[in-house]
Amino acid sequence: MVKRDRMIREFCELVSIDSLSFDEREMADTLIDKLAKMGLKAQEDDTAVKIGGNTGNIISKLKGKENIPSILLMAHMDTVNPGIGKKPRIIEDIIKSDGTTVLGSDDIAGVECILESIRVIKEKNLDHGDIYVVFTVAEEVGLLGAKNLDIQNINAQFGFVMDNGGEIGCVAISAPTQNTFDIKISGKAAHAGVEPEKGISAIQIASEAISKMKLGRIDNETTANIGVIKGGEATNIVCESVEIKAEARSRNNEKLHVQSEHMKKCFEESAHKYGGKVIFTKESLYPAFFIDETDDIISILKIAAKESGVELKLEATGGGSDTNIINSKGIKSVDISIGMDKIHSVDEQIKIDDMVKATEFLIAIIDSVKKIKKV
Repeated sequence: MVKRDRMIREFCELVSIDSLSFDEREMADTLIDKLAKMGLKAQEDDTAVKIGGNTGNIISKLKGKENIPSILLMAHMDTVNPGIGKKPRIIEDIIKSDGTTVLGSDDIAGVECILESIRVIKEKNLDHGDIYVVFTVAEEVGLLGAKNLDIQNINAQFGFVMDNGGEIGCVAISAPTQNTFDIKISGKAAHAGVEPEKGISAIQIASEAISKMKLGRIDNETTANIGVIKGGEATNIVCESVEIKAEARSRNNEKLHVQSEHMKKCFEESAHKYGGKVIFTKESLYPAFFIDETDDIISILKIAAKESGVELKLEATGGGSDTNIINSKGIKSVDISIGMDKIHSVDEQIKIDDMVKATEFLIAIIDSVKKIKKV
């Protein structure tokens, strides 16, 4: 059914294409051509204009039978740095980069699973409903492609995003809301050796605030992190300003609110104690989602897992993906593992057998949708 050698050749071809966020043009053009050869006319939306990139989301549709529920298949085209000049290497059953760049299996493996699945269902003439295929841009820099995707013309009942890690069969059915924070702390400069008492150290304010803060894993649903600290000019100057970037995530929005307010309060109390000032800016990057295990999409997954010989593992994740956005736009969606490993590093790799198995699972999902009543 799945043609392993075809997948290997095409995956290596695709990951060799430079496709950093905001610069997915060559990847998009290649995928538009491949979809056309499969009989799918692809369109590009206006996301590029909205986000300042050179490429929009790629949207195509494979017409199916009206009595079968329609579905959305999604993966993202962009990769992270270092991602210029990627050279895939096949070592036994594993595909790696040459060690100087990422591989790009995040998320080109997801793209490849979708392409091969479409080919197979056409070759096998399997019954299916309408299948929408969407390849997004700028996922790695804030899910910008998905956020700007116009969902009105995508009439899908279920969504399957191919962008999860872990063993094949792992499916994320819950993910957190993420808040990001920009914190600007203002103190007062003074000569550190002559009259330090006349200064107010923004670094001292920041350090005391952070020392009192709950960080790391707060509970099984909530995490928080201080990611970036910038400030100071010289050792002989009491630091006047510090800029901090931080985040908090939770699958429970009330817990996220409590954690966000706690972090804000720590900075404000410390600034007040030393006579400084703080500006605390919060932004919600993406919303949480939760799929109940009694939902039809879970029934589809269970049927497909049995038919493809995959052990289904429904899980909650601490990461965000396009899945968060698509759920918020009204299409009930899950994030499916494609087997990518050690992502966002030069050690990134993927087992060929895993990529093939993920594709077989996806084909079984597409084939199992017809067993669910259309609504």
